[in-house]
Amino acid sequence: MQSYTIGQAARLLGVSPDTARRWADAGRVATHRDEGGRRLIDGRDLAAFSAEIAQAGQGDEEVSYTSARNAFPGIVTAIKLGDIAAQVEIQAGPHRLVSLLTREAVEELGLEVGMQATARVKSTSVHIDRV
Repeated sequence: MQSYTIGQAARLLGVSPDTARRWADAGRVATHRDEGGRRLIDGRDLAAFSAEIAQAGQGDEEVSYTSARNAFPGIVTAIKLGDIAAQVEIQAGPHRLVSLLTREAVEELGLEVGMQATARVKSTSVHIDRV
């Protein structure tokens, strides 16, 4: 499972690294240390926490996740696989994006809950890029 540094988690959550560090210090999200002593957050824990703070409206509302290419970097929070189709949810700061794509595409990308991904919005379509 992928783990994230405090800085990476802060970027995905749309908050400052100091805010993410305070949340970790307060026990709001579990951390562990790597062999180098850096604090890391498990991807599944970060996915659950990002969905929790988005529902509570505690994200930094001044952060904009739009760009000229409409890219929303975030973390995969849910995947629902059917026989042919799949639904992938990404939490990008305060934004929750849902994409319907083929099961084959999800498998080829190797998408899993807790992994970093970017949702790209073009018109009414959302495309998922694995980071």
